[in-house]
Amino acid sequence: MIRRKTPEPENHDRWLVSYADFITLLFAFFVVMFATAQSDKSKTKEVSEAVREAFQHGQLSSALSNVLHGKPEIHKLGNTPQKKSAENMPPPPPADLAKSLDTLQRELSEDLNSGKIQLRLEGRGLVISMREAAFFASGDNIVAPASLPILAKIAAVVQSIPNQVRLEGYTDSIPIHNSHFRNNWELSAARGIAMLELLCDRYQIDPARLSVAGYGENSPSDSNQTEEGRAHNRRVDLVLLSADGMKVEPQAGPR
Repeated sequence: MIRRKTPEPENHDRWLVSYADFITLLFAFFVVMFATAQSDKSKTKEVSEAVREAFQHGQLSSALSNVLHGKPEIHKLGNTPQKKSAENMPPPPPADLAKSLDTLQRELSEDLNSGKIQLRLEGRGLVISMREAAFFASGDNIVAPASLPILAKIAAVVQSIPNQVRLEGYTDSIPIHNSHFRNNWELSAARGIAMLELLCDRYQIDPARLSVAGYGENSPSDSNQTEEGRAHNRRVDLVLLSADGMKVEPQAGPR
């Protein structure tokens, strides 16, 4: 007697495969949406890379867990750690300014003796005072071409260290009102900006390191009762900020 082969029972659970795939894709979608909503762009990139590579290698959950919960330095599957983003690296510590002072005293000895510039080391940093007579025409903010050799030596020192730089403009107490500037505030700020633009454009100093302040006739370095004292007060101070000086500067946020 020939027995009929018993038919195999129909598999009613095949839908679970499609359902699991759908849940995986939905999970990945919400994770990407979450990362996109964050202000940290590097985290968004990490999640995107993790999702892409996890789909390729079938390890989605472990890759996303690494990114979101404590292993931010390993962005790729495997054993090769990826370097941290340069934007997230802390800035280098400020350099010791005593060496910079020695360099400037040696390189600018003639200009120091002639009174074109003055150097002093303070708690806030190394102050390079550039007198108006050597760098600007009276009542103007255009940097004199004859001063460029001096500025080139100063820029070389600025380029050699990571310290922040503040350019401070000052005037004497005599009011000014001409076709370019309504008062001493505008003139002092404009001279600081002119120096900043020169350092950026001609000597490629990173603009992120620079700031400008205009003090007008305030904070004089000498008496305003004599012509010599007023000449000393008309200046732009380039301040290479020390670690203490940088504490009062605003801290940069994420770019």
